[in-house]
This record gives sequence, C-alpha cells and structure tokens, in this order.
Amino acid sequence: MRHFGHIAPEVRQRLFHQQPCEFDANFPARLLAAALGATLYSPSTRPRLADDILKQAAHGVVSMVLCLEDSIDDADVVAGEENLVRQFAELDARDDAGLPLLFVRVRTPEQIPYLVDRLGPSVRVLSGFVFPKFTEERGIPFLEALASAEAASGRRLFAMPVLESPELLYRESRVESLEGIARVVDKYRDRVLALRLGVTDFCSSYGLRRAPDMTAYDIHVVASVISDVVNLLGRVDGTGFTVTGPVWEYFRVPERMFKPMLRTSPFLEGQAVELREKLIEHAMDGLLREISLDQANGLLGKTCIHPSHVLPVHALSVVSHEEFGDAVDILRPGRGGGGVLRSAYTNKMNEVKPHRAWAERTMLRAEVFGVAREDVSFVDLLAAGVTG
Repeated sequence: MRHFGHIAPEVRQRLFHQQPCEFDANFPARLLAAALGATLYSPSTRPRLADDILKQAAHGVVSMVLCLEDSIDDADVVAGEENLVRQFAELDARDDAGLPLLFVRVRTPEQIPYLVDRLGPSVRVLSGFVFPKFTEERGIPFLEALASAEAASGRRLFAMPVLESPELLYRESRVESLEGIARVVDKYRDRVLALRLGVTDFCSSYGLRRAPDMTAYDIHVVASVISDVVNLLGRVDGTGFTVTGPVWEYFRVPERMFKPMLRTSPFLEGQAVELREKLIEHAMDGLLREISLDQANGLLGKTCIHPSHVLPVHALSVVSHEEFGDAVDILRPGRGGGGVLRSAYTNKMNEVKPHRAWAERTMLRAEVFGVAREDVSFVDLLAAGVTG
C-alpha cells in the first residue's frame, strides 16, 4: 500500500517532489506507526464489511479499526465476532493486494485469543488489536493475551491502547495513571504500535461536547490531558511512542457541492481556486484546524469515523517542500556539531542541534506521506485525492 496510491501515477508525479513510499504490514513498527494516517473506525457488525474495507482501501485508507466495543450494542457482541470471522475469511480468500492495516477493537482480553483462534489462516490479514480504556491495571491482561495469541498464531500482532479512562483525566490521579501506563507500555514496547487518545470519553466525564467550529484544544480540560500524555509518552529520546490525534465527530463535508468542480482539473487557477478554497474552508474549518493543532502538539495520525475525514488528514500530513528543505539542511552530514543556518526560503533560522529531532520526525513523515513540489498546496493535494 501507499499513501495517495489511489491517484494515477502521472498525477502523483506532478504533485510530489518525493513520492510516498510503498509499505505493508511486515514493515518496521516505527514506519508503520508513522504511516497509520487517518485510521477509519467501522462497526464490526456491518454485513458487507469485507466489501467496505476494499472500497475504502481503493479510496486511500491505509488503516482501519473494526470495533466490537462502543460502536455496537452490548447485545450484538457475539454477532459482531461471528461477522468478523466470516468477513476476514472472505478477505483472505480474495487475496487482494493493498489491504489496509486492520485492527480489532475488543472489549475484554479473553476476546483476543478467542478471535485469533477462530480466524485460523485468515489471521494473516489482521495487524493487531485496539484496547479500550487503557490503564496499567487493565492493560496488562490485554497485553499478556496479545503476546499469547501472537505466539500461538505465529503472526506479529500489534497493540494500540486507547487512553480515555477517568483516572487519566482527573487531576488527582493523572500523574499516577500516566506513570503506570508508561511502565506497562515500556515493558511491552515491541508490541505497542501507537497510543490513541479517546477524547470523546474525556468530554463525557464532564458532560461536554465540542461544537463543529471548535477543536479538542479549545476544551481546556481535554487539552491539558493531551499535553500531559505527550509530555510523558510522546518524547523523542527513545522512551516515547507515536500518539495519534483524537476523533473528529462531525461530517458536514458538502462533497456533492464542490466535487464536480474539482474534477475539472487538479490545478485550477483564478476565481475557481478561490471559490474552491472557500468551500473547503467552510466545510472543514474545524477539522483542518484540529489536524494542524494535532501536528503542532506532537501527534501524528488521527482517529476518524467518516471517510470524508481521511483525505484532509493525509493531505495535511504531506511534508511541504519548505519543511523538507529545512530538514535536509539540518541533517546534512558534517553538521552534527551544531551551528545556525539560514533557511533556503530565507524566512527562518534553522539551529542544527535544537531542530535535529524535528528534522528527523519530518523525514520519517516525508518517507510515508511524501514531499509536495514547491508549487503544490494542500488544496491541490485535496483536489487530486477527491478526483482520484
């Protein structure tokens, strides 16, 4: 699979200075964690789930979570498990290349070995499990069950814990909870692909819900948790993990309104571009601001509950030509001793030692999401992705 792989090669050639790399589920965890992008959630009970997965993959989705937890009724859990077994068998039989990374969000540790055993040979299309309401105490049984299932199946399986418990939110228990989480994920570091933030549950504890023109960072009690999670668990000194951005709940994108215009050309000029930008801004302003704030606060990727969110996340994850140039200059061999450089764009200072970690993260993002050409904007990437 490849980000923007659903776009024609000649269009990618026009858009990218460096194209996104190809990867699959067997690649190193560090690259896969960076490549998750917009992780699309789907209820496990959907009757045509295999078709849905292939359809979303054809539209650029590279990671999905099939949910047995909050997205389905308690009474439907058994039906959801049975459906997953059937749908995975169908995917395995089709042997389609380019399947997204597939994870199952379970409710209990016992579901992990049960599902892996039921899946049989079709476990090969499973990448791992998502653990809800993760804490040190609740997380250990999940991780132990994952390790056992991995050994039994011979399949590398990753964990993605969701940080959403009240203990993590409440001020009096937050530090202790974070330190406990840090201990357990460090112990199972080789199996933890990324940490996901469950902001909806955080808001629920206070009866809050952000409006479509607000971001998670405008809800201060939530923003403080994100800050502390990144502070302890998102460090770049070798102790941290990839932390993904919170879910965006709204999907008001008026695709039918602007999609015909986007089809005319991926590089429109003049008034058409201005109109298109206004439409996109009106439809997606809250989402786009939140994605930008995710990245500014050290998060990479995002939980998504609607396909219309996927392309904006991926388009904003592409490294700009300016960012890439700065990162290359900072990491150039022979500059390990430090110093200050003027950006090739002559608009900023690049200080080699302080900016090195940023440059390394930028180059990893460039590898999986690509580098835009100098004259290519987010709008161009979005337009190309919509038209395919």
